[in-house]
Amino acid sequence: MSSRRSTSVIAIGAVALFALAGCSGGNSANNGGESSGSDSLVIDTAFSIETADPGHTYDPTGNMIAKALYETLVDFEGSDVSTPVPGLASWEQNDEATEFTFTLEGDRVFSDGTPIEAKDVVFTLQRIQGMTDAKPNFLLGGLTITEVDEKTISITSETPLLQLPAILANPALGIVNSDVVIENGGSVDGTDSAQEFLDGTSAGSGPFVLDTLDLSSQVVLTKSDEYDGDEEAAYGRVVVRNVSESATQLANLKGGDSMVAMDLNGDQVSGLGDGLNVESVPSGQTIFLLLNQSEAVAGELANVKIAEAIRYALDYDALLELAGAGAVQATGVIPPGFEGALDTGIEQDLDKAEAALAEAGYTGQTLKLQFPNDYPVGGVEFTPLAERIQAQLEDAGIAVELAPAPFATELDAYVNGTEGFGLWFWGPDYADSANFLPFAPGLKVGLRAGWAAEANPEIAGIAAGAAAATDEAQRSEAFTSFAGAMQAEGPFVPLIVPGRNIATADAVTGAVYNSVWEMDIAEITPAG
Repeated sequence: MSSRRSTSVIAIGAVALFALAGCSGGNSANNGGESSGSDSLVIDTAFSIETADPGHTYDPTGNMIAKALYETLVDFEGSDVSTPVPGLASWEQNDEATEFTFTLEGDRVFSDGTPIEAKDVVFTLQRIQGMTDAKPNFLLGGLTITEVDEKTISITSETPLLQLPAILANPALGIVNSDVVIENGGSVDGTDSAQEFLDGTSAGSGPFVLDTLDLSSQVVLTKSDEYDGDEEAAYGRVVVRNVSESATQLANLKGGDSMVAMDLNGDQVSGLGDGLNVESVPSGQTIFLLLNQSEAVAGELANVKIAEAIRYALDYDALLELAGAGAVQATGVIPPGFEGALDTGIEQDLDKAEAALAEAGYTGQTLKLQFPNDYPVGGVEFTPLAERIQAQLEDAGIAVELAPAPFATELDAYVNGTEGFGLWFWGPDYADSANFLPFAPGLKVGLRAGWAAEANPEIAGIAAGAAAATDEAQRSEAFTSFAGAMQAEGPFVPLIVPGRNIATADAVTGAVYNSVWEMDIAEITPAG
């Protein structure tokens, strides 16, 4: 069967972000003025990275670095994550989508010149399976990975898994040189201790190799002399600097101290001026409201009709004004561009809101809106967004009290399902709509909203059907049905898909946002 599978996804939001850490200074690079050098590239971003070991990484900056150092079995072309394409390997699958055969293509080598073989693939993936504390571990759950011969790998799944090729494109699953990693503490039995080694020396086949790693200030990459793929690096040295303040990133870019700024907000990119360019696209993360359906948490406010009332009471265009460049309205729990996403979002209808409130028996009780007040998502600050939501709902007759808290504090309440009314966000772990099924009753996010499977067996069944589908057309139809049913009856109110803005000096080109690995550093080249 064909190895290429369409999932109709635009280049949007990759992964849920973790707390950013690091300095705010703009001259943390060992040689900050290198941006003007023809063989050096300086990139500013707010770090979200914990390691250079791909088997442990699962943060935006970490994924970007892993993409530069390691290659995966499956890839995507440029910013387009709609169709997985062969990376190190091509593949075939059975009709039930439970058996996949990957064949290594060409005579590719690692950065030390040794050939890439099936044993390296099997070791890489089994190593992650053995490290139960590794963040990417869940991506490989229920899979059996075996070597067929030097060029062939078999992966079988306990259940249908049409999204497996998209999963395997995640940089966290980058293939490592098994001999080198084993010599330095690597293992598949859960006793692996190779992370320290991989934080100092890369062992992959990517276009770059790791020079130095400082998790608080910068990562330095150099061009791999042995790379023999189709993404040869255009720069001999790349410095990725931790610059947490977007204003400092902008100043560095304008002053010529950097060539790429990855975290500018919508206001900053609206007037960059001559000599600078920007790409603004939706990020793929969805900011949403949840109404807890557990009476133990929400009491008499545990009613999906109240969620329906809120859904129709809001003025989405006015909310979108707070998001800036690149942002769009969320049309449902599946963001626009993903397979099954609804074409249009909800429009304000105060008559429908009033009718839903009456059906819910709402008599003016106050909803306490909980949200993180120190963690902007895609440039969207939650405090002004919550204030605007409060004002709009009060105009519709719904009393709202704001209850902001630090991210770390509020995260526990959200994850543990103790929020009665919350403002949160969700991002995909890989480029496939299966990422949004957890909003279903009885699944992860549904349960965080106190929504058990028996609360809506119909939607639970639609989600289960989408997860088990082996036919592309049936799967797409199931996702569409799921998105529509969630908008009609679910306890969630999708609001905004924030934008992502990458600004560059006009001396470079190719700095394009990608939902899976943030940005492919190897695709950045001198303009012209």
